[in-house]
Amino acid sequence: MSELKLFLKANKKQKENTKYAATKSLVDEKGNPLMWEIKPIATRESENIREACMIEVPVKGKSNAYRPKLNTGLYLAKMMVASIVFPNLYDAELQDSYGVKTPEELLKEIIDDPGEYNEFASFVQEFNGFNTSMEDKVEEAKN
Repeated sequence: MSELKLFLKANKKQKENTKYAATKSLVDEKGNPLMWEIKPIATRESENIREACMIEVPVKGKSNAYRPKLNTGLYLAKMMVASIVFPNLYDAELQDSYGVKTPEELLKEIIDDPGEYNEFASFVQEFNGFNTSMEDKVEEAKN
């Protein structure tokens, strides 16, 4: 097989979904935290989310001049929502039960402990390849 053929999509490893207990405040009948299903998001999806989270901020000292800035909190929340397969944060009944209208608001209501929210955010970022060194990626590719 030529080196170039190794790059064909058919040869690309697909990253599998994973399970994660995002909060200790929701448990099953045995008292175990409920497991959430998390999927990796693609680069294009991340770019679309990033673009949707750009805001215009005024440039100091220049009237009517603006520069783009990423709303990092919104980007992180939208990336987390995009990665969640289960529970379905778009479900109207689930949103209504928490009195919210968007999946991002719902996520913050379900995981209302700031420490758990930040821990989950870190997990989702790492699962999607952020905060991972090149050495870690090489080691993972070998396995």
